[in-house]
Amino acid sequence: MAMESPFRADVLRGKAALVTGGGSGIGFEIAAQLAHHGAHVAIMGRRREVLDKAVAALRSHGLRAVGFEGDVRKQEDAARVVAATVQHFGKLDILVNGAAGNFLASPEDLTPKGFRTVVDIDTVGTYTMCYEALKYLKKGGPGKGPSTGGVIINISATLHYTAAWYQIHVSAAKAGVDSITRSLALEWGTDYDIRVNGIAPGPIEGTPGMRKLAPEEMAKGSREIMPLFKLGEKWDIAMAALYLASDAGKYVNGTTMVVDGGLWLSRPRHIPKEEVKELSKVVEKKVRASGVGVPSSKLLNRRKEAPT
Repeated sequence: MAMESPFRADVLRGKAALVTGGGSGIGFEIAAQLAHHGAHVAIMGRRREVLDKAVAALRSHGLRAVGFEGDVRKQEDAARVVAATVQHFGKLDILVNGAAGNFLASPEDLTPKGFRTVVDIDTVGTYTMCYEALKYLKKGGPGKGPSTGGVIINISATLHYTAAWYQIHVSAAKAGVDSITRSLALEWGTDYDIRVNGIAPGPIEGTPGMRKLAPEEMAKGSREIMPLFKLGEKWDIAMAALYLASDAGKYVNGTTMVVDGGLWLSRPRHIPKEEVKELSKVVEKKVRASGVGVPSSKLLNRRKEAPT
């Protein structure tokens, strides 16, 4: 069970949010936590039955939520859903781009069409939503003060920081997303007072992504290399979103926050710690014997003493 939120329950009171990919997984948890903290939330997704179920779940907690069917790959869908959200809530303050496509594939088995599909959803879809939301998110937009712009949060990944097996399409797509985050933070932060940030989750339990990318049959043995020895929770990502969406993150712009317990930094430990200690002792003895490790001050003194 996730912990209680450390944020005040009214930290987003009066804010209106739109979450793409908000019907399931990380997107749904972000939508739920935004709503639990006072925001009115619209979720966008391609499958009506998933949307209906998600909205019903939120409303059963007394939260203000609405679902709009749409595909981020279609500009007309993006425009329609953003406009419908504003019509419903009177404004738009927070856009979370969580819609994503993923599957495992070797490059030699991944057609350019399959590659393009993921880039279209993740990269172009993210840009399309931002583009269509600008007129509502910018300072002076509907329900906005002359110096108060909105917030965009783009859900990314860490795969492209190094490289990841069977994820060439997603790595390229998310590298593009991170670049969009920085570019819009610069340009729209300057011109329209809109903060644009990203979140790069590590492996999160109980998500469609984990079920697709790390089926239980495959996961055995992988936890030994994880620094925190556990998967993250959807709650962890939602808390990062709350930080970035609220005034707590008011000076944060153009960054992608990694929420992965340090996993992307992890490497196998080739030599056990005890062995390293023993090796150090041996090396130290050798160095002493050879004089190689003599402090430089002593060497200088020796040089001064040496006859010219």
